[in-house]
Amino acid sequence: MFKKILIANRGEIALRVIRTCREMGIKTVAVYSTADRESLHVRFADEAVCIGPPPSKDSYLNMVRIIAAAEITNADGIHPGYGFLSENAKFSKLCQQHGIKFIGALPEQIEAMGDKATAKATMKAAGVPCIPGSEGLVTDLAVAKKEAKKIGYPIILKATAGGGGKGMRQVWKEEDFETAFENASQEAGAAFGNAGMYMEKYIEEPRHIEIQIAGDQYGTFCHMSERDCSIQRRHQKLVEETPSPFMTKALRKKMGEAAIKAAASVNYEGVGTVEFLVDKHRNFFFMEMNTRIQVEHTITEEVIDYDLVREQIKIAAGVPISGLNYEPTRCAIQCRINAEDPFNNFRPMAGKITTYHAPGGHGVRVDTHVYAGYTIPPNYDSMISKLIVVAATREEAIAKMERAFGEYVIEGVHTTIPFHQQLFQNEKFREGDFTTKFLEGFELKRPG
Repeated sequence: MFKKILIANRGEIALRVIRTCREMGIKTVAVYSTADRESLHVRFADEAVCIGPPPSKDSYLNMVRIIAAAEITNADGIHPGYGFLSENAKFSKLCQQHGIKFIGALPEQIEAMGDKATAKATMKAAGVPCIPGSEGLVTDLAVAKKEAKKIGYPIILKATAGGGGKGMRQVWKEEDFETAFENASQEAGAAFGNAGMYMEKYIEEPRHIEIQIAGDQYGTFCHMSERDCSIQRRHQKLVEETPSPFMTKALRKKMGEAAIKAAASVNYEGVGTVEFLVDKHRNFFFMEMNTRIQVEHTITEEVIDYDLVREQIKIAAGVPISGLNYEPTRCAIQCRINAEDPFNNFRPMAGKITTYHAPGGHGVRVDTHVYAGYTIPPNYDSMISKLIVVAATREEAIAKMERAFGEYVIEGVHTTIPFHQQLFQNEKFREGDFTTKFLEGFELKRPG
């Protein structure tokens, strides 16, 4: 087992990893930018190393400084959390070269799943259902137009190196294709330094459902059921729940088997997630595989009563997994609380939190790194907290979430709490009748 782990991340996920390490008797090293000097992960780690100024490229994305911090503190493992370097094959390889265990996927596994076109080809070969689309990247406009006609409109253009909705366009008819293709590839090139595009059949009325998987160093794989992540704004998840209100036992079995096939096809090591789009007829199609812990891992933990970060660390240390698949018997929901003004187009809000009171009680969990007096820096993602509830049924979980939001006090900055309160009062949402497009028709009412 590891003696000391450096957490190459910040915020709530860094604090989350520190907690598990402490329970396992493992020493921790926090790294931080000058903007995060007062963050809780810095306070609660056994050691802390400043790795640079606020911009991510000079701190949390600076591989050389992070490796140097690990070496000077004698850390034998690096946990990357999510985001930043968590799915960076070069960083995983750099850790290998310096004799430090990267607590995540191996470089070749990240490479196989990191490029969406390559991942799709791998999944097809493994027998995992994939959305009809182009064979590899499309570069020539005339060829792309022919391919789109063959697939059949509507189609969706996607950047191969994409994320967060950038380099993505829906095209409903042939005459709009050229403009959409040029705009998407230019946006992808600017955002990712890679203008490569591929296209797929656009799935109407889709659900975004992912399967939590784990694989060890000995070729054993298992899944821990699904999470429904369909409540999204601009392709960013806002609410996640398990089990999905759309799920059936038969569908869960099929999707679980497909996810294990996906993991086995790259001999996956660690915890990860296989993401699918599910149409209104419950046909499911591979979307991507995330080779890291997810923001929403919390709800799976609550329904299976197991620490997934502990599982990650154990797998990295060479401990075999049990290989048991799971079917949920309880319901858990997570809401992401962002420092954004929901009544001003969700504008991000930096600033000082003047008052902070977290909800509590049976079945309520808050994962956060903020506190009264904490100043939210403008340099990073706007998520400041995750509110998680678990109950026997979905109806009870919704009631518990509404009660918890009634207790949650964050003052000094705007947050998305009012948005969540209105969402949970929506009848369609309460009935579980929603798709990834749900928020496009959602009307947020200003108080008063």
